Amino acid sequence: MKLSLRLPNWRWWQWSALGLVLILAASYGALSYMMGGPRDVYGFLRYALPQWHRGDLRVGDQAPNAQLVSLDGRTTVRLSDWFGKRPLVLIFGSYT
Repeated sequence: MKLSLRLPNWRWWQWSALGLVLILAASYGALSYMMGGPRDVYGFLRYALPQWHRGDLRVGDQAPNAQLVSLDGRTTVRLSDWFGKRPLVLIFGSYT
């Protein structure tokens, strides 16, 4: 009686690894297309995703106080300065 040790099926592992790499590449390509480019995807994955969490604000809650920099880059504005005054609209993004 001959005992033989069966080695793992390396061919299966190679195809599985190749399939995983292709799926990841296709996902990165789709995200690049939807987000505007590879740099935006990298920035999202590197900086935005780790801080992404659900907050506890609800409709009607007062906005948390924050200090923001205006468009000129020098002037700072606190949200608490605007509470109870005229409506304030914050636009985040680049529309140039």
